Amino acid sequence: MALMSAPIEFLELLAREAAAVEFEGPLVAARAAGEPAERLAELDRTKVLALRVRALLERRRQREVELSGLYDTANDLAGLRDVDAVLRAIVHRARNLLGTDVAYMTLNDADRGDTYMRVTDGSVSARFQGLRLEMGTGLGGLVAQTGTPYATADYSADERFRHTGEIDAGVGEEGLVAILGVPLRLGSSVIGVLYAANRSARPFAREEVSLLGSLAAHAAVALDTARLLAETRAALAELSAANATIQAHSASVERAAAAHDRMTSLVLRGGDVRDVAAAVTEVLGGALLALDAEGRTLARVGEIAEPDRAALVEAVAASRTEGRSVLRGPLWYAAVVAGAENLGALVLRAGEELVDADQRILERGAQVTALLLLFRRTAAEAEGRVRGELLDDLIARPVRDEEGLRTRARRLGVDLDAPHVLVAVDDDAFAATGSARQRVLSWATTYASTRGGLAAARDGRVVLMLPGEDAGGAARAVSRDLSRLTGRPVTAGGSGPADGPASLVTVFREADRCLTALSALGRLGDGASTTELGFVGLLLGAVGDGADRDVSRFLTDAIGPVVEYDSRRGTALVRTLEAYFGMGGSLARAAELLHVHVNTVTQRLERVGQLLGTDWQKPERALEVQLALRLHRLRTPAA
Repeated sequence: MALMSAPIEFLELLAREAAAVEFEGPLVAARAAGEPAERLAELDRTKVLALRVRALLERRRQREVELSGLYDTANDLAGLRDVDAVLRAIVHRARNLLGTDVAYMTLNDADRGDTYMRVTDGSVSARFQGLRLEMGTGLGGLVAQTGTPYATADYSADERFRHTGEIDAGVGEEGLVAILGVPLRLGSSVIGVLYAANRSARPFAREEVSLLGSLAAHAAVALDTARLLAETRAALAELSAANATIQAHSASVERAAAAHDRMTSLVLRGGDVRDVAAAVTEVLGGALLALDAEGRTLARVGEIAEPDRAALVEAVAASRTEGRSVLRGPLWYAAVVAGAENLGALVLRAGEELVDADQRILERGAQVTALLLLFRRTAAEAEGRVRGELLDDLIARPVRDEEGLRTRARRLGVDLDAPHVLVAVDDDAFAATGSARQRVLSWATTYASTRGGLAAARDGRVVLMLPGEDAGGAARAVSRDLSRLTGRPVTAGGSGPADGPASLVTVFREADRCLTALSALGRLGDGASTTELGFVGLLLGAVGDGADRDVSRFLTDAIGPVVEYDSRRGTALVRTLEAYFGMGGSLARAAELLHVHVNTVTQRLERVGQLLGTDWQKPERALEVQLALRLHRLRTPAA
């Protein structure tokens, strides 16, 4: 069969994109047919030309694929939403376009001075994926440092690179042999490296280096675009936050101005602490508690529980030190102070978060509260002086102008013709300093005035004149409350009631003697009246200083052995003696009172005789024993 024309045969091979080896077919067939040498030479030239055309077409197709990949990458950048997704797409395309086993990207870390793995495609080694390369080490570190592309057909045997154990172990675990790396540039700066790598030896052509460089340029643009977007978003967020802050500040300034005007009006029209608390919560919302220096509630607006005492003390101290309100848990604390003096605190449970201007409103409320408390104290002290002067005039000397005193008392809301009792307290017992004494006197003035009475300091005593007829109950109440205030036992002696202005001098002296008697009896921190102490109280009150020592010695001499015997053995000899004398020396009536047999009383009295001596029932000894029993009972009123 005649051979087909050579050019046509090769064109057909080109048309069906035959493999390169098939282009040897026409030449082999011609040799088999015995074609002359000239024909064979012509076929060989035609074959070479056809293979050149085939290679050119192959390069064109490859270029089209590369351009398509670059075009897709550009499209990804145009619609950039997720920089990680774009970088992964670039690395994946690099692997496909270059036909390598693995592609990956590292980014430079300016803080640590190295380059770290950012994205991988085709990698199977966790160690490789976590590699960090110091500048100048390995192929990637050299590219990152110099900004120059590098390629190697066999990395492990290439001496151009500075090998390290960590890098070589990661590359070996991944099984990489041939590696190509190109820099990611932003202007003149290198920000990372893009790699294509094979697990077998392979040289990289210039076209492949150029293609990978183009993809690296796109990756650099993606990173820069992402940076710009992040900066833009951050700037917009900052602008939005600044606008919100400005609006909130403007609103808070308006609230502060309104609160300032309202609290100024409160002061001018004579408002009280509750009005201030209501004004603060109306502006800031939430609930507020106003406390005095002792932690007692002055005003409460809304539902808010009293804070723990220790937490309150710490927060108020912090507020005083910082000169600002402080936040502790859900509560804001603002100290109410006047100079160095602590007057209390405002405790706010805010309805919403407080900005700085809102804190200023709370602090302004604390300042106005301090001002009102000082006003109230000044007024109370002025009234207290007037009340104290009136009481001092009533008890200091015999009354001469009763009607004038009654008129002064009526102006203060006191009726001198109504029953009153007087309570005396020794201020030297608890007032080591003038400020402490003044504090107690201030308390007494307030205590008396709230009950329609008077208070004054007189001859080392704090004296209270209180409406009523129960002098002992009034003395005990004053003793109890003052002991709580001062933190130490306070003794109070009471007398009365008085039946008019003229009798107050006498009643005061009796209350004073009652106080002296209580001290002599050792009943510190207790309160009683002259009526309760009886003639013994009158006697001891007249003795004065040193009475306590005399009473103790007398009791020891008179009934000391009996008291000691009872204390040691739990017997009732003292009670038996009291019953015996109380029943006029009748054994039967004493036994009936004690609910025991007459023989028991007899036996107990025989034991008393053994302890006190056989003459204890003689008149002079019996009187001493009875007096000692009375004193013992007064010294231990709860017995």
